[in-house]
Amino acid sequence: MIDSNPGPVPRLSPVDRAADTLFVYGTLRFRRILTALLGRVPSATPGTVSGWRTAALTGRPYPGLVPAPGQTATGLLLSGLSTHEWRVLDDFEDDEYELRRLPVDRDGGGDGAGETWAYVWADPGEVRPQNWEADTFAGHQLDRYAIRLEAAALRFRGRA
Repeated sequence: MIDSNPGPVPRLSPVDRAADTLFVYGTLRFRRILTALLGRVPSATPGTVSGWRTAALTGRPYPGLVPAPGQTATGLLLSGLSTHEWRVLDDFEDDEYELRRLPVDRDGGGDGAGETWAYVWADPGEVRPQNWEADTFAGHQLDRYAIRLEAAALRFRGRA
């Protein structure tokens, strides 16, 4: 879960935490999840990454971003994240994900193409053939998932 260690996170060392964006494509697209983790909802704009898909994972309610030629993953670009917020999100994503820089198309912002950071799934053995669907998650699992996350965040804040 969330680590209270304020030390550097090697996976985050190449990130310019003040300027870089984070592409989120799964549970972090939901305001309730971001609020539970960060205490706020950062600035977010729609974005897509081509050549990737948001894959359903075996036995998990959340997805993984995996290479998929000819497909496009949709999500949000989070910006204005503090150093602490980058650490919280990095802890949330844990070691089953790799942080990578990917080309991104910014939708609706007029920025065109650019680059962003994204957590990509590292274990191909758990990737299912179907895509993870945000609407299905919202309708069937979001409340239960958010309640568990909110309770964990309260416990963590109580220890800090």
